[in-house]
Amino acid sequence: MADTTSQLLLGSCLTVVSHPLMYVKMLVQVGHEPLPPTLGRNLFGRQVYQLPGLFSYAKHIISIDGKKGLFKGLTPRLCAGALGTVVHSKVLQCYQSSNRREEGENELKENSSLDHIVKETTQEMVARSAATLITHPFHVITLRCMVQFIGRETKYDGVFGSIVTIYKEEGILGFFAGLIPRLLGDILSLWICNMAAYFINTYALENGTVSEIKSYSQALTGFLASMLTYPFVLVSNLMAVNNCGLAGGSLPYAPVYTSWTDCWRQLSKEGNTNRGNSLFFRKVPAGKSYIYEQKRFY
Repeated sequence: MADTTSQLLLGSCLTVVSHPLMYVKMLVQVGHEPLPPTLGRNLFGRQVYQLPGLFSYAKHIISIDGKKGLFKGLTPRLCAGALGTVVHSKVLQCYQSSNRREEGENELKENSSLDHIVKETTQEMVARSAATLITHPFHVITLRCMVQFIGRETKYDGVFGSIVTIYKEEGILGFFAGLIPRLLGDILSLWICNMAAYFINTYALENGTVSEIKSYSQALTGFLASMLTYPFVLVSNLMAVNNCGLAGGSLPYAPVYTSWTDCWRQLSKEGNTNRGNSLFFRKVPAGKSYIYEQKRFY
């Protein structure tokens, strides 16, 4: 209980601190570019036209809504984080209580085996999937509260008001818009991360390698896995706000997608499957004119 409480407190603090970053990233993901490109330099020192980065974008939001405006959608996101932590912890506790065995050398040897990694990853997958399924409605509300910045709407105001609005207009399925690509992305990322880390630690690093170095390999594989599965995150977020009655979920920002696979195909054709993945050194796409007054690429 104490461990769960500490996780809730830490998770809530991290959520508050990181919320402006997620807010800006979401607006970039839907294609909202309210500021003109500026002439800057890339990592190699070459002059290129760049789109506004995280700090410039945040200053623009503050100039319109004040510093408080950077925290739109924070309440439902905190609800999702707290509920997800509890569900995730409870599911893992059920696995631990049902799989208790004698501790000893056999267990220590088993901990590094492939079978143990697969078993542990499967349990983590179930726990994460359960938490994602339960909290997704709050995730949808969070994203829609953020996207309201584009059209200056107030349709999704508060958690309870948003729940009523979604239920009246879209029914139960509206709370799970974008769920499938989000689940697929989480599952693929988890398996890629854990399996890659296992093979690196087992075959690339020597048995005597200190545990700190092995933990770095876990972090590295986690980063690479998140990069590979980012398109799932983008598609999930776009589907969560698509055709929901907000300016950010309709033309000229996004067409009405018939399904998440349709969204993926169109993003692939446009070369936008990584849009919003980076909020720094955002180069203006080659071969496209940038008309920021219309807030869209043409």
